[in-house]
Amino acid sequence: MTLSTPSSAPPALDAPLLEVTDLVREYTLPREHLLRPPAKVQALKGVSFSMPSGRSLGIVGESGSGKSTLARTVMALDTPTSGSVHLLGRNLHQLAPAALRQARRDFQMVFQDPYGSLDPRQTVERIVSEPLQAQGETTRAMQREQAAEVLAQVGLRTNDLDKYPHEFSGGQRQRIAIARALITRPRLIVADEPVSALDVSVQAQVLNLLQDLQQTFGVSYLLISHDLAVVNHLCDEVVVLYQGQIVERGAPAQLFHHAQHPYTQALVAAVPQVQPGRARARRLAAAAARANSPAPAPAA
Repeated sequence: MTLSTPSSAPPALDAPLLEVTDLVREYTLPREHLLRPPAKVQALKGVSFSMPSGRSLGIVGESGSGKSTLARTVMALDTPTSGSVHLLGRNLHQLAPAALRQARRDFQMVFQDPYGSLDPRQTVERIVSEPLQAQGETTRAMQREQAAEVLAQVGLRTNDLDKYPHEFSGGQRQRIAIARALITRPRLIVADEPVSALDVSVQAQVLNLLQDLQQTFGVSYLLISHDLAVVNHLCDEVVVLYQGQIVERGAPAQLFHHAQHPYTQALVAAVPQVQPGRARARRLAAAAARANSPAPAPAA
C-alpha cells in the first residue's frame, strides 16, 4: 500500500464528509487441517455509502452483520481487504502514520462499554485529554483547561477531573467517553452501540446529550446500533446491514414503516410492541421466514 500525506487542497464545498466505497474486509480463519488451506470469511462485502456534514447516519443489523467491523474500518483501526474510506477528501488507509495521527483530530470514536473503554488507572483529566496528548500540540495546563471545558459541556463538573472511572456511574462514564471524543472538536464521531450497556432511563439522557452536542458543534454521527428505537431517535438516515451487505437505506420513518427488504421487515417485527402474544408470534415467524428466503439483490 502506498503511503501519502494529506492533500493541501480542501475538499469541494458539496463533497460528502465521509465516503465509503466498495469496502471489503476478509478474515482468514484458523487452519483446521494441515493439508487444506485456511478458510476465509467476508465480514464486509462491497459496502458503499456517503454522508454529509452535520447529519447522523445509523447502521443497523443484528450481531454478526458486520457493523462493528465497519466502524473499526472507518476509524482506520482495521485495514480493509479492498475499497476505500475518504474523510474530508482524504483516503484514511493511504495516509502515512504521522498524517493519520493528525487526521484523527477530525474523527473520534465512542465505544460500547463505558467500563472497559476507560483506563481505570488514569484520572478523568488524563483520559479526556488523551487525544490532545496524541496530537502533541498543547501544554499540560492547556490540556487541563480544555478537559474542564468539555466536561462541563457533557454535564459533569470541573472537580471531576481528578477522580477515577470507578467513582462514576455507567451513564457518567459514557459522558466521560463522549467528552474524550469531543475534545478535539471532530467533524465526525463514530458511536458503536453507545447506549446499549446503559439502563433505559440513562439511555435517553445520553441520546439527548448527543443531540444537543450536534446542534451546538455541528458534529456528524455514524451510529452503529441494533436498536431501532435508538436510531430513530438520533439519525436522519438509516442503512440496514445484512451479512456484510447493505440491503436497504432510507429515512427512519420510511424504513421502519414501509420496509421493502425481508430482513428489514424482520428487524422491525422484532421491536417489542403491545399486541396479543399469539398474533405477535405469527408476525415474527412470518418475517423470519421471509428473511431466510432468497433475498432480492442489495440496494445500490
